[in-house]
Amino acid sequence: MSTVITVSGGGFRAYDVVIGRGLLPDLGRRIAALAQGRTVIITDETVAALHGPAVLAALEAAGVRARLLTVPPGEASKSFAELERVIDRLLAFGLDRRDLIVALGGGVVGDLAGLAAALFMRGIDFVQVPTTLLAQVDSSVGGKTAIDTPRGKNLVGAFHQPRLVVADIDLLATLPPRQLRSGWAEVLKHGLICDPAFFDWLAGEGAVGAGGDPAALTRAVVRSIEIKSAIVGEDEKEVGRRALLNLGHTFGHAIEAELGFDETKLTHGEAVALGCALAFRFAATNGLCSGEDAVRVEAVMAAAGLPTRLDAVGAFSAEALVTRMAGDKKAEGGGLTLILARGIGEAFVDKAVHRAAVAAFLKTEGAS
Repeated sequence: MSTVITVSGGGFRAYDVVIGRGLLPDLGRRIAALAQGRTVIITDETVAALHGPAVLAALEAAGVRARLLTVPPGEASKSFAELERVIDRLLAFGLDRRDLIVALGGGVVGDLAGLAAALFMRGIDFVQVPTTLLAQVDSSVGGKTAIDTPRGKNLVGAFHQPRLVVADIDLLATLPPRQLRSGWAEVLKHGLICDPAFFDWLAGEGAVGAGGDPAALTRAVVRSIEIKSAIVGEDEKEVGRRALLNLGHTFGHAIEAELGFDETKLTHGEAVALGCALAFRFAATNGLCSGEDAVRVEAVMAAAGLPTRLDAVGAFSAEALVTRMAGDKKAEGGGLTLILARGIGEAFVDKAVHRAAVAAFLKTEGAS
């Protein structure tokens, strides 16, 4: 049994997101319906060992000619050097515009493979097969593709929508607990943006999803993609409402950059969780939302095993963090743009946040 959500908007071709359990054996049939020529599966070395043989077998059974192209696991693969290597291999394989890329992996693989697909021959089709919770509920849907630079995360990229997304909940069973919790942060974020009832469920009965319960994970993935697909359909290029999906990310990306994008210290999902907690506390400090809401957000994040305090993850300079935030891709005119909230489920974009106010707040949070 699977759920199909169609992502559609005025500026791009509609595509389906298929969510369910046991979807991998049928992947070949779905790919065969799209592939006109050859297929290259871009994945990382860890995922290749776990799922590569099953995916290749599924495609071969459906008559799809496919080969694997692997990259090293980890955020470091979202680089100019790895992008160049991937594109060079695609050229060496002799791919053309009729061919297809399958991104099999987490957010790093999806971002890198998607950007390679966007650039190769000025754009070829690709399919997302996300293998992490974070990728299933966030990065695989919406067409954002990017690499990092030393100056910040996701600053070089393109909007390139996939042809299909296949989110097999069973693949999440191979995730380490920390990675599952990291994805749960993005699930919680969706409730915080616009669905307080969903957040209530995640904080209560649905909390078992953070520990791997398949039924709870399925419901969480479906609702998260419903929320994200609706927002993307309204605003593909993030000129308005789509910015809400970055709740927690401006703080989070700055913290990740200061830590050198070292996932042994802080994963992306953990950074988002910490960023959400900071955004709600900043909003409460400035009288935008109640202190009770900020406390509850922190408590729910902490109950899921996610970080909520800056000084618990490292030592930071307030000015260095603010400088990073000013370089965020949402920043305009040299000021700070933050996604804040008037309450749980009531996120909004504030494009006029004073640097001094954020610096002062970060010092109360333990930054120097």
